[in-house]
Amino acid sequence: MNGADVLCDVLLANDVTVCFANPGTSEMHFVAALDRKPEMRCVLGLFEGVVTGAADGYARMTDRPAATLLHTGPGLANGLANMHNARRAFSPMINIVGDHASYHLPLDAPLTSDIEGLAAPMSNWVRRIAGPADVQPATEAAFRASLTPPGVTTLILPADAAWGDAAPASPGKVVLPPPPAVDMDAVRATAAAIRAAPGRVGITVRGRAARADALEIAGQISAACDVRLFSEVLIARMQRGRGRVAPARIPYPIDAATALLSDIDVLVLVGGKEPVAFFAYPGKPGRLVRDDCQVLTLAAHGQDLYAALEALRDELGVKPSQPTDFATAFPVEAAASGGLTEDAIALSVARKLPDNAIVCDEAVTSARRFFALSAFAAPHDYMMGTGGSIGGGIPMATGAAIACPDRKVINLEADGSGMYTVQGLWTQARENLDVVTIVFSNRTYAILHGEMKNVGVNAIGENARRMLDLDHPALDWVSLAKGMGVEAARAETCERFDALLDSALSRRGPFLIEAMI
Repeated sequence: MNGADVLCDVLLANDVTVCFANPGTSEMHFVAALDRKPEMRCVLGLFEGVVTGAADGYARMTDRPAATLLHTGPGLANGLANMHNARRAFSPMINIVGDHASYHLPLDAPLTSDIEGLAAPMSNWVRRIAGPADVQPATEAAFRASLTPPGVTTLILPADAAWGDAAPASPGKVVLPPPPAVDMDAVRATAAAIRAAPGRVGITVRGRAARADALEIAGQISAACDVRLFSEVLIARMQRGRGRVAPARIPYPIDAATALLSDIDVLVLVGGKEPVAFFAYPGKPGRLVRDDCQVLTLAAHGQDLYAALEALRDELGVKPSQPTDFATAFPVEAAASGGLTEDAIALSVARKLPDNAIVCDEAVTSARRFFALSAFAAPHDYMMGTGGSIGGGIPMATGAAIACPDRKVINLEADGSGMYTVQGLWTQARENLDVVTIVFSNRTYAILHGEMKNVGVNAIGENARRMLDLDHPALDWVSLAKGMGVEAARAETCERFDALLDSALSRRGPFLIEAMI
């Protein structure tokens, strides 16, 4: 038995049964060990950003880590953007990064790099395995760190630690500590603030607090105590749809966000941090709440958010039978016809969404209306990229589909963002994943046109246009998808889009719709 075998055994003993991979020479002994472990599902990504993004999507839907397998520092570097998104989503992940044999490092071979330095900014925990005898304790520590609290961990595997002889291991499950007890001082302080400012208190929810059962408690508090309920700007995972409490999403545009929160005197955080502007803009604030707004943390990431909401409900004297407000049916709105628009796509997807679907939204500007409409859709899970790094949508949908093979996954994808990790379509085809990708094809970085206006530039010239638009040549998503093995078709009218969506939802397997807007 070698170190690579031990590493696999520790992962499998702790129910880490999926490895998203893009290996190289330094990882061949680990690849051979994986080949001896049929219990491990190995999923190839043609780019490391697909690998780490898929692990993020998998973790969000299972609350468990997958492993990734990356090749030395450059391979890790290719995956950093979606590791950043995963870290911001508090997603558990175990990155296994191969490296040169320890005695080879002083020779400074071409792939030698500072892996620890590359990994640290995008990881909550980093450790280099010291040798074959260190594989089991290091892997167990990586698993523990990925879940206490959930986050990104990176384990560096030198080649000689992988191929070196190791004592036969009989790894068991790593014992995880329970979450900290509810902070009753925070509960009492929050309850007092809510009583003192009826109608002027907001609660933001994320993480476990954004699941349907916890949202019901938050909704009861909201209804009984005249409290407004918000989600963060970028949502890691929220359970939405008819019969569920629907927080208002804090808008991305800074003027809309500050207007929404302008009359909030107390903002209560459950599982997240104070919302702030994405960027600094001349003459505009960085904080979205007023400077005199009191910001309280009821419970932070890593604490029992559901129990904290229960304790707050009890402290406020709200009964578990308290009715809540939730959407029941779509507002009256005629189906769109003729030329395809962003709003028409959002309305069609929301109305046709299957029960228990998973929506991965990376359409940025184009799908903004969908979130509001999703409150009226069939019950589903909704996810976004959380770190602002684009290129997470296709991989996230890929990982979600592997995590939940019995659920339809809908990926709302911007054309510019999708090109960062288009290789993920190949993985969807290879694994026959049940993903419908809808590309909002406006052939521009629309969000950056808006950002130019935000910084005071109302008219752009040829140089700026060439950096912001995706024409000349225009992207052909149907050909791109077919080249990756995914069936695809183009829609230019509402009628054509509806027909394609109906067809894609009626069957299993990957399908891409290029929606021309």
